[in-house]
Amino acid sequence: MTETPLLHVDMDAFFASVALRERPDLVDQPVVVGGSGRGVVLAANYVARGYGIRSALPMARVRRLCPHVVVLAPDYATFAGVSASVMETFRDVTPVVEAMSLDEAFLDVRGATRRLGEPREIAERLRATIHDEQGITCSVGVAASVSVAKVASRRAKPDGVVVVPPAEVASFLHPLDVGELFGVGEKTRTVLRRAGLLTVGDVAHTPLPTLQQTLGRHLGRHLHQLAWGTDRSELSATPGPHEPERSMGADETFARDTADREVVVRELLRLSARVTGRMRAAGVVGRTITLRVRFADFTTITRSRTMPEVTDVTVEVHRAVTRLYDALRLRRERLRLVGVRVEGLVPRAMVQRQLVLGEPEHGWAEADRAVDRATRRFGAAAVRPASLV
Repeated sequence: MTETPLLHVDMDAFFASVALRERPDLVDQPVVVGGSGRGVVLAANYVARGYGIRSALPMARVRRLCPHVVVLAPDYATFAGVSASVMETFRDVTPVVEAMSLDEAFLDVRGATRRLGEPREIAERLRATIHDEQGITCSVGVAASVSVAKVASRRAKPDGVVVVPPAEVASFLHPLDVGELFGVGEKTRTVLRRAGLLTVGDVAHTPLPTLQQTLGRHLGRHLHQLAWGTDRSELSATPGPHEPERSMGADETFARDTADREVVVRELLRLSARVTGRMRAAGVVGRTITLRVRFADFTTITRSRTMPEVTDVTVEVHRAVTRLYDALRLRRERLRLVGVRVEGLVPRAMVQRQLVLGEPEHGWAEADRAVDRATRRFGAAAVRPASLV
């Protein structure tokens, strides 16, 4: 059995790369994908990264860093389509694919080596296929554990492959900054550096009880495993292209921070309609409704409510998130962003909706489907709630 059965495949500047397929004239210019005005960067090409531009950076700061940057609007439908094709390519290699996001996944290729060769050969095959079929590049880390494969793919960027055999894990990991470890954020990195732990090797050679005393029992043990590459080596396969997503959501950043309830509730209706429209198109329903709000100081909170029955009805989702918003009892707190998400999705065909005594034969669900038919025929602006006109 191969020593390095896990691959972490990560698209290179995915959203920017997809957007630039239609604009080859911009390939050598700094380009970001994201919202204009008050939005943030969704992705930056490598030229833009040379100016210090990174994902999640506010556009105002982007303009200061690089006044001549080109901003392209995100095309989520295209991104989702390319992602689905890439995931399908992964599943042509192995059924054990653990998708982490639209643009990255872990693959267990144990069962594919007899057919396709060693993991490095499989990695090169995937890179070539994705480049030929999608016109974008990816980087691949190959290792025996999840965290080492993730770090390896990072070191392979852009457009490369790095293989880390078990015997070379220590020499590969230990010289790196502690912030390179998979899952170590800025806060944990700061705590570690204050404790004098600057490199992964420092963490690896610190006695476990000392780490646990500094970071807590669970985190200390987890970091010790990461530093030696002895973390998780088994994957949990995620749904394939013909299986439903587990959740669907949408959010929106306001052009200006607002404390106006009417403005917020109207935006929640727009987002609810967008999410439930996607759910109906995918043939799924969900029961848990989640509201996400981000305040002007970037503090973010979420609140959820589990419905008594599954739903894909716009009015029901909007009513639930509005109640969650009102329960926050905000007065003058200004909001920067709101989001709506429906979780616990299952195929609609698997669920029999409970009939309610006295409920009319036709209601909001039928109205939603009539709207869906109209928008498919005449476009997204053909029918909409009156408050959104």
